[in-house]
Amino acid sequence: MAFYECVFIMRQDIPAQDVHRAADVFMQLIEKFKSELVKKEYWGLRTLAHIIKKNKKGHYVMLGLRAEPAAINELERHFKISEDVLRYICLKCNSIDQNPSPMMSVPSELKAAVQ
Repeated sequence: MAFYECVFIMRQDIPAQDVHRAADVFMQLIEKFKSELVKKEYWGLRTLAHIIKKNKKGHYVMLGLRAEPAAINELERHFKISEDVLRYICLKCNSIDQNPSPMMSVPSELKAAVQ
């Protein structure tokens, strides 16, 4: 089994709870292939670089997985089928870092402004 990081963007008009439910559905799909979820991060509602399907913002979710290629192919197929998923990318990597990703950290300028 190899490690993969999958990031997908969901429509802006979906509530955050539904985004988490959709991520859970994708995780259940992965578990059917005897794969495991190593890391899950919800990066929040962020502004897109350009408008995608009339959306200016999107909910970003990152899944760190240990899976077989067949499981990733099935996950990507479900991403394509879902009308709520605007974009996705799955990359093969050497390992999954357990620490929060840089997208989860608050920039130092904001920390200074808050204090």
